[in-house]
Amino acid sequence: MPRETRTPAGTDAPPPLGARRALAERWSFGVWAPKADNLFLEVRRARDGGRAERVALERRGEFFTATLDGLAPGDLYSYVFPDGRRRPDPRSRRQPEGVHGPSALVDLAALPRRPLERRVPVADWVIYELHVGTFTPEGTFDGVISALGYLRNELGVDAIEIMPVASFPGTRNWGYDGVHPFSVQESYGGPEGLARLVSAAHERGLAVVLDVVYNHLGPEGNYLREFGPYFTHKYETPWGDALNFDDEGSAQVRAYFRDNAIQWIRDCGVDALRLDAVQMIHDASPRHVVAEIAEAVQAHGGFVIAESDMNDPVTVRPRSEHGWGADAQWSDDLHHSLHDLLTGERTGYYADYGEASDLATALCRGFVYDGTRLSKFRGKRYGRSTEGIACERHVVCLQNHDQVGNRARGERIASLAGVQASKVGAAAVLLAPAIPLLFMGEEYAAPQPFPFFTSHGDPDLARAVTEGRRSEFAAFSWAGEVPDPQDEATFASAVLRLRDRREPPHDGVLAWHRALLELRHLHPALGGKDRRERMIVRAYDEDRVVTMERWSEDGRSRLLAILAFAKERRTPRLEVAPGAWRLRLDSADPRFRGEGAAAPPELQVGESGVIETPLPPLSAWIYEREDRG
Repeated sequence: MPRETRTPAGTDAPPPLGARRALAERWSFGVWAPKADNLFLEVRRARDGGRAERVALERRGEFFTATLDGLAPGDLYSYVFPDGRRRPDPRSRRQPEGVHGPSALVDLAALPRRPLERRVPVADWVIYELHVGTFTPEGTFDGVISALGYLRNELGVDAIEIMPVASFPGTRNWGYDGVHPFSVQESYGGPEGLARLVSAAHERGLAVVLDVVYNHLGPEGNYLREFGPYFTHKYETPWGDALNFDDEGSAQVRAYFRDNAIQWIRDCGVDALRLDAVQMIHDASPRHVVAEIAEAVQAHGGFVIAESDMNDPVTVRPRSEHGWGADAQWSDDLHHSLHDLLTGERTGYYADYGEASDLATALCRGFVYDGTRLSKFRGKRYGRSTEGIACERHVVCLQNHDQVGNRARGERIASLAGVQASKVGAAAVLLAPAIPLLFMGEEYAAPQPFPFFTSHGDPDLARAVTEGRRSEFAAFSWAGEVPDPQDEATFASAVLRLRDRREPPHDGVLAWHRALLELRHLHPALGGKDRRERMIVRAYDEDRVVTMERWSEDGRSRLLAILAFAKERRTPRLEVAPGAWRLRLDSADPRFRGEGAAAPPELQVGESGVIETPLPPLSAWIYEREDRG
């Protein structure tokens, strides 16, 4: 019979939930299941040859508990309903037989741990986003480990951001269809593989950001409804009913996701979480669940980055000022402005952008749409002012998984606009006052696309995903066939070949990124606080030029970036601070696989503060000025 685990008399505290190691071979089990009349625990011990043993769980209000002896990590268990349904643990930490199979015992305290010895502030990070399944041919955490030296030493980023690793159906998925938030995808290497990756990254001085999804769960293998009111009909989302953060029974749903966030930071050593699409987390409670999660993560030494497309700085405003208190926010407007300037696309949400002044606004303010402009795409004004919000609270990019993968065929910017255009975009992002993010392979103009891919086992669901993907892009008028997400060839087309970085023209693009990253990390004009107050960005819409001047806190060191987005030579009149400016980088330099350096070695700017100089098409010039006085 199972041992009893009782809540202390006079308290309403729930019992420990999930499967936890109490002593060497003693494990406690706890599950919130208000929808169950009775519940059984079925275990299969490896030492007994996998023979099933079933015991009745003790009911304690809305919870069921048990404690069993003679168990070890790797042993399998399921919860069994009175009608015979076997279901994985809602808080399963490992699903070795897939999302429909039994859960496996995992002792997180026994996994390898190596803390990050030197923590760089989030504001000074350059983040590298990657998908474990396609970053290397191995498609595993160990495959990522083999490339960490390249990312840290050869490229020079500060943090890796891993797309979601919660267990999902099959072996091919972006990760946003996960159904076991506490578990780690088995085909990637499971929890042990993730622990090895985090430790190896920390050993090389890289922080680890984990992408988590708290706005929905995937449809296949999602059994939470059978246990309790995890979902509510109050709100509609693109994925159906919303997760229940403010309806009856929501206290335990909030605790479920708060505890999940804590697990990644406290038990797995991850440094930061990126919360997916928080605008889809519906919560009318006095205290928003994102604020609750952020506070819990920060209390355990982690950071929170929230993604939102609503341009609302509530995500990063302090909780003392009724904000959610995240450390940073993914902000889309800089990407949209850059993409439109480089490609000329004006369909879908790109119809709202297209001027050099849009990029200038995004560089200075983070948001282009701040409640004062009418969006053609949305048919309304949206957003709020970022007044009082530091530039370094925004995470910006030229490419990320969404903006590449949510195209019909997943084309990258170099394929759409050319290698030279990608270098201009890189300069805008890596010299911006915000937190830059690179998407895997971007740094050398990888030719592989990143289309959407899945491996659902349910034929009806697979067919619905394929048909839905094709209808999704009607607003963008993209020509050509949409790759079938279920086709293994779609997944295979996305697998990177990192060795390509050594071949022309990729080696030159990589050299450009390395030079920009070195400048960003070392130049005093590009770091520190109050960055918005130490910069001037000017836009020349007619000539499709943006200039950005930034200076150090003591005012003695200055950088000037001249970014030309026109596809033909232009000679604009540019306003620049007077003085002698020395050329630092030219995207057309042959070492960056350009067509030949064209920038003057020096710009002499007189008291008028105006210069005229011919600018080659799609070019980036970077100058510096030192005041010795």
